[in-house]
Amino acid sequence: MRKLIHSLCFAAFVAFVYLSAPSLSQAADKTLPADLTERVLDQYEGADSLGKFDEALNVWPVMAGDTVLGYAFETDDQVSIPAYSGKPVNVLVSFDVNGIFKNSWVLEHHEPILLVGIPAHKLWDFAAQYIGKEITDKIRVGFSSDPEALTVDAVTGATVTVIVVNDTIMKSAHKVAEKIGLIEPTTGGTILPATVKKDVFKEADWTTLTGDGSIRRLHLDRAQVDKAFIGSTGEGIEEASADEKQDTFIDMYYTYLNAPTVGKNLLGDREYDWLMGELKEGEHAIAVLGTGPYSFKGNGYVRGGIFDRMQLNQGDDTVSFRDVDHHRLTDVYTANTPDFKEMDIFIIRPQFEFDPGTPWDIELLVRRQTGPLDSVFVSFVGGYQTPEAYIDRPIQPVAEEELPIWVTIWQQKAFSISVLVVSLVFLSAVIFMQDILVRYPRLLHNLRRGFLIYTVLFIGWYTLGQLSVVNVLTFTHAVMGDFRWELFLMDPIIFILWGFTAASILLWGRGIFCGWLCPFGALQELINELSRKLKIKQFELPFAVHERLWAVKYIILLALFGISLESMSTAERFAEVEPFKTTILLAFQREWWFVTYAVTLLFISIFTRKVYCRYICPLGAALAIPTKLRLFDWLKRRKECGQPCQLCAVECEIQAIHPDGTINANECHHCLDCQMTYHNENKCPPLVNKAKKARKNKPAPNLKPIDAINVG
Repeated sequence: MRKLIHSLCFAAFVAFVYLSAPSLSQAADKTLPADLTERVLDQYEGADSLGKFDEALNVWPVMAGDTVLGYAFETDDQVSIPAYSGKPVNVLVSFDVNGIFKNSWVLEHHEPILLVGIPAHKLWDFAAQYIGKEITDKIRVGFSSDPEALTVDAVTGATVTVIVVNDTIMKSAHKVAEKIGLIEPTTGGTILPATVKKDVFKEADWTTLTGDGSIRRLHLDRAQVDKAFIGSTGEGIEEASADEKQDTFIDMYYTYLNAPTVGKNLLGDREYDWLMGELKEGEHAIAVLGTGPYSFKGNGYVRGGIFDRMQLNQGDDTVSFRDVDHHRLTDVYTANTPDFKEMDIFIIRPQFEFDPGTPWDIELLVRRQTGPLDSVFVSFVGGYQTPEAYIDRPIQPVAEEELPIWVTIWQQKAFSISVLVVSLVFLSAVIFMQDILVRYPRLLHNLRRGFLIYTVLFIGWYTLGQLSVVNVLTFTHAVMGDFRWELFLMDPIIFILWGFTAASILLWGRGIFCGWLCPFGALQELINELSRKLKIKQFELPFAVHERLWAVKYIILLALFGISLESMSTAERFAEVEPFKTTILLAFQREWWFVTYAVTLLFISIFTRKVYCRYICPLGAALAIPTKLRLFDWLKRRKECGQPCQLCAVECEIQAIHPDGTINANECHHCLDCQMTYHNENKCPPLVNKAKKARKNKPAPNLKPIDAINVG
């Protein structure tokens, strides 16, 4: 059986080398497939070829002989705006030298609603609406009350996705147009973003703050909403009666909270200080308060999703708010404040480069159901300008080189990175000192238990540092294609964990990660340990069956690798065999079938240790392949191990020790239990027998005879 597993591993390694070798030379010259090249050229009169990919601009020039007719590009090369899935939608876009869109074709997406349910062609049809429009147009999804805006039809059931696609297309097009000098930069120059004056505070009531523009209002009555739907498929649906026309539909107020005069008056000193302490560098907070029958949040919102009725616009940037950007506002302290049904705080994250000194809009989306599955919506916009008294506008004397985005992300996550690095240094010390620590079983058990709890809570649920077989497939394809370190540096936690895992595999094997650093594995082990404390009966498979089941995870890995060669997105869907996303990344906030699968695996852990890790995990299989190359084997064995002693094999809770006493490094999780037994003179049979023989062969003490005592 071991030979079969080794053969599978070797075959995977050979396939990887064979497939990656010819691709490395092609990575430097990025090309479009023939069908996509033809799609681009067909939209330009006289176009005969795409020029060589410009690595500085990340574009292909569209050529007619030696004349440039326009530019084509993938949006992933320009911007990275996460959609509902948390990943960007990649679109092939082109425009001519006059800034007119010629192509807009979705290349790749990971949206669950479009992977399961809504036909993919609807997203392609949506993207095609941009053809013929100008890159300088103000384009909004659905109907808009803004007279200057052009609109494109939404995709029913995928509102969030198409809003993100709109932002992706427009922002990337602007970025390319600025690079080639077609339009003037919308930001930059000598003016830096405005900063908030932290020392400016004035007590004010609600009337004062609304009167001077610190708090703005968007009030809609039923008649205004009905009028906005005229000309759409929503016209005549849910219209107000004549007596209801003037009734309030929504009365919404919104404001910028970072300014002390606004934030302290609304929140109070204590809550304001707490909020400012929560905000990281470059983050901003707005408050939205509303009453009336229409909710700006909506009742269909779920954890992990996006608020799809409200967004913020500033320049070419559109800010959609997720649950992690949201805090409930429980009370407002300004005098004369009206009663509100909803009061919420939303955080604008640093990647949007929000400027408090630049005007911004709050956009409210109102939807009407036009059929069982169809709907249409219009948008209403309210403007905001931060009062000049609250901000400074510094002048930049010298242009500074912009830092790569990955550097900014590492700076923002400095705390998490520091804690993680310290913990990895600590773990390394434990491994280096294992021969000493195993002599103190209680200490090592408590230390290991504490580290597993840290792995689940901090590495898993706090930093979302769960490695996945998808990372392995992504890295493999990056090496085979366009490898860029920047892509992997964008997530510092995952990058550091992978770096440490790679080093630990080379030194000791896969067991360091699987036994200490995998959040899902740690959660299984803690559940099993608790069940053992509660005296719940445990079950183990016969070793012959157990050994054959090892092959399952290698077969799953090879299947995923094969699927990824055809379609990476399909491989990601099948990679849901890993329960990591459900359990760790989304904390069980998913569809019931994903949750049922993950909970079932955890439930099995009550009765036996790490079933998923031992038999199913493709990530464990991927890590086991290079384990053969490890430099050290610090797990000690004796000649009596296996013949006749079977104690460690019986005690190994993941059955990584063969009946002959050898430890299978491909399956070992480096828990060190066998090493504690190895050094325990009261438990290890060879040591116990050695001590007995020593006592038996020890000579009797040399005692002096007692002098006889004469009596009488």
